[in-house]
Formats: sequence, C-alpha cells, structure tokens
Amino acid sequence: MSELSEPRIPAAPAIQRLPLLQLILVGLQHVLLMYGGAVAVPLIIGQAAGLGREEIAFLINADLLVAGIATVVQSLGIGPMGIRMPVMMGASFAAVGSMVAMAGMPGIGLPGIFGATIAAGFFGLLIAPFMSRIVRFFPPLVTGTVITAIGLSLFPVAVNWAGGGSAASQFGSPLYLTVAALVLLTILLINRFMRGFWVNISVLIGMLLGYVLSGAIGMVDLSGLAQAPWLKVVTPLHFGLPQFHLAPILSMCLVVVIIFVESTGMFLALGKITGQHVTPRMLRRGLLCDAGASFLAGFFNTFTHSSFAQNIGLVQMTGVRCRSVTVVAGIFLIVLSLLPKAAYLVASIPPAVLGGAAIAMFGMVAATGIKILQEADIADRRNQLLVAVSIGMGLIPRGATGVLRPPATVDGPDHPQRHRHGDLERGVAEPAVQRAGGRRTGGTQRTCAAALTPLPADPSALARGA
Repeated sequence: MSELSEPRIPAAPAIQRLPLLQLILVGLQHVLLMYGGAVAVPLIIGQAAGLGREEIAFLINADLLVAGIATVVQSLGIGPMGIRMPVMMGASFAAVGSMVAMAGMPGIGLPGIFGATIAAGFFGLLIAPFMSRIVRFFPPLVTGTVITAIGLSLFPVAVNWAGGGSAASQFGSPLYLTVAALVLLTILLINRFMRGFWVNISVLIGMLLGYVLSGAIGMVDLSGLAQAPWLKVVTPLHFGLPQFHLAPILSMCLVVVIIFVESTGMFLALGKITGQHVTPRMLRRGLLCDAGASFLAGFFNTFTHSSFAQNIGLVQMTGVRCRSVTVVAGIFLIVLSLLPKAAYLVASIPPAVLGGAAIAMFGMVAATGIKILQEADIADRRNQLLVAVSIGMGLIPRGATGVLRPPATVDGPDHPQRHRHGDLERGVAEPAVQRAGGRRTGGTQRTCAAALTPLPADPSALARGA
C-alpha cells in the first residue's frame, strides 16, 4: 500500500502531557512570538490602501481570526486538512509586494486583493495533491539549506526590532539595545541553569521582564487603549463583494506556489524536530490547510496565509513538541480577534522586547537547518557549493534590496509605494500615524498599536504618502 493510500496518518508526538497552566503559558509564548508578524501584513496593506484607524483595526482582527482558525485546523487535523503537528499559521509576507501594488491600482483596491486571494486559495486547493508529491525532491541537503536561509534572512528583522524598530527616532539607542539584551540574557540563563517547566516558558519570562522594564522607563505606548471596544465580531465581506481580475489572480497564484515550497521545507524541518517522518499524505494535508486558509481569508477580509518559521524555532528551543500547545495558541488568536482591547495590549509590546526574543528564536531556525544539513554529505565539495550558492542567492533580498526591485514606474523613484517596499525590506513597517503626520517618535517607542491611534481626517493622505 502506498503512502498516499494510508487510511490514517500519525499525529505529532503528543506524549508530553503538560499541566493546564503550562499548556496555556507555552501557547501564549507562541502567540507573542508570531503576533508582530501576524499584524504587520494587514498594517502594511491597510496603509497602502489609505484606510482609517478603525478599518486598519478591523483588518488586524480579521487576520487574527483566520490565523487562529487555520492554526487549530493545521494542528488538530479536521477532515482532509491539517498536518497534525505543532504549526502556527499567519498572513504571509510573500504576497505583500504584489498586494501593495494592487492597493494602488485604479479599479483593484481591497476588493480586488480579496478576490485574488480567494482565487489563489482555490488554485492552491487544486494543486496541493500534486505539490505534495515533490517531497522526494527535498532531501536533507535541500531542506537544510532552505531552513538555514530562512533563519538567516529573519535576522535583519530581529536586529531591527532590537534597535527600536525603523520608526524609532533614536534607532540603535543604548536604551533599546539594553532592553533587548536583557530579554535575550534572561532566556539564555533560564535555558542554561533551569529545567522543565521554566525552560518551556523561558521566552515568555524574558518578554514579560522586558515589557515590565519598558513600561517602567516609558517605552510602552497605551494611548488609545481606552477608546478600543471590548468586543467586536469580524464579519465577512466587510469591504464589499470581492472582485476578480486576471493579472492580480495570476500574481497571487504564483505566490501560493512559493508559499507551498516554503511550507514544504518547514514541515519537513518540523518533522525532524518532532521525530516524525512527514509522508506525502501528511504534506498534502498541510498544504491543503495553507490553501484553505487563504481561500477563507479572502471572504473574511484578510490575505494569503502560511506557516510561521519562527515558531518552529520555538519548538526546537523549548522542546515542547505536542500539538495541543499550538491548538491553545490558535484559540488565543481567535479570542484576541474578538477582544480589541486585549489585542491592543499585546500589540503594545515594544520592538526592542520582541528583538531580544527574536534573536534567539530566529537563530534556532537557522540552527535547525544546520542540524538537518549534517544528515547530508556536506563533506562533498559539490554539496558545499550548492549550499553556499543557494544561501547566498536566498539572502540577496536582505543584503541588496534594490537588486530584485522592479524598475521605477512612471510615478518615479519617490512614489510612496516604493518607500513602503523599503520599509518592508527593513523588516518593520512604519506606523501609519507617523506616515500621515510626517514625524517620528521620541522617547516613547511606538509599536503596532500606533497604527490604531487617530489618523488624519483625510485617510487619502496615506495613499499620497503625506
């Protein structure tokens, strides 16, 4: 009987039966680690589309809802979908460049983006069974190289956060770097000198300590929290019926193929970490969940979704490999989508705090790739050359952002869309309120929550890059 015809697939090792409190805390760790990336995509697209404060907040809540549902399905395995491993899902950055361009195109806008997302998700559902068969083309040499490149490409984001974020007027200030270093040092000391429960929540402890310190020295911005509603339900088709245009659909379909290739590498790496052999059938279920999440996302006012690599690093670092943890994390995301105040509070975590934790987590992603490479014949010069060239090519978008950038359009090099691409390449989008007002913050570091503070009366100022 072939692997594809197996009646059942093995679940990820859920042998670790964690106490309820530990389960909740480790799940919260996963949420805090991926939250910044999860909300960054709706922030960027919302700014590009010239949306107001409430509409951007709605985009963020919609993204959290779909991410939570997709995480639960991916981890539990429901129907034909879900790889049944500890996977966190969220809006993919792979499509941001295309969607920013669509947001500024006459006649496309958000309805066109959502229509393209739905069509791309349906396309993904059709090709997932065929893409799952490419697992044989992902030996340890390929998988290890891909995961190592992903980890290394994430480092600039972590360093950017540690320096205070691109919006900080004193980027790289000793204050920001000290907070990030304290978070990182706390994580390292806990992992070195403690065991069991404390190691499992080391990232959470480090971030909590950093958040308390940041609040004490005035780095936490809670302005606007009082105005946020306690409860708000995300409704489908909030921005109207989706529109379907050929060019955006083709662009998003290509993005789905890219997401599938990335997800395949991450699923295989996660299989190595959890000690589970990823079969073609399991891979098909995982890719179907990726595609299904994107299909659902278009109806619920959000964007293409994929697995988050940084959470794989957390699984490796904490050693907690049971999928019940990510199920709890998915439930957290769903609750946050319904409670704007709670989501706002999480969004107030300063970038420097995230940076300290991210350096360890993103480093673990790269270390996982290196560990997988050890299974290949890395002593062979040809394999060494393949790894060297592949990682070098993979880091081009980070090392030389202008090389792969499309040529200047008729709008010229100073067109605001081009600057938004630059922000994305630096790892953090500048808060909407700072774009609109043309100012940067001083002593108090503004975070994702800054995008939810009042914007100018004329939202089109964002689209003009005022």
